[in-house]
Amino acid sequence: MMNKPQGVISATEDPKHRTVLDLLDDYARAKEVFPVGRLDIDTHGLLLLTNDGQLAHALLSPKRHVDKTYLAQVKGIMTQEDVETFAKGISLKDFTCQPARLELVSTDTEKNQSLVRVTVAEGKFHQVKRMVSYCGKEVVDLQRLTMGTLALDENLERGEWRRLTKEELEVLLASIV
Repeated sequence: MMNKPQGVISATEDPKHRTVLDLLDDYARAKEVFPVGRLDIDTHGLLLLTNDGQLAHALLSPKRHVDKTYLAQVKGIMTQEDVETFAKGISLKDFTCQPARLELVSTDTEKNQSLVRVTVAEGKFHQVKRMVSYCGKEVVDLQRLTMGTLALDENLERGEWRRLTKEELEVLLASIV
């Protein structure tokens, strides 16, 4: 489990940018781990790294509907109408998003911003940002909080990582069978 910082890419190697593997120690890198899915360069939060291809495939397979929850700082006021739009699914240019859950955490009309929690079962390219944009607003900060049964460890500073506990791994594996 890594608390991926902004400015680092979810890849094993890149000629231009630091990758999540650059944040690991030599021992962890020697295990030949790779990121499970991707977080955009400007998105931070929970990222799983593994060397178990079957586990990664199970977590990313659209058939498994593994929920991912994000906290988004939004420029603009998200509304109950937006909640309903997310719940119906959104048809974008290149794909239709499955229904998603949008929770209004807080709004600040003076600053014209909202804090929302978004739960999606997919993980398409810029999906949360594009869904918010469809509603006429803009994501200015995005953090992944959960993936399946795993929640980001609040004790992990950005850029830090730790191995999953035996219990976390067992619960995760049981949830994707």
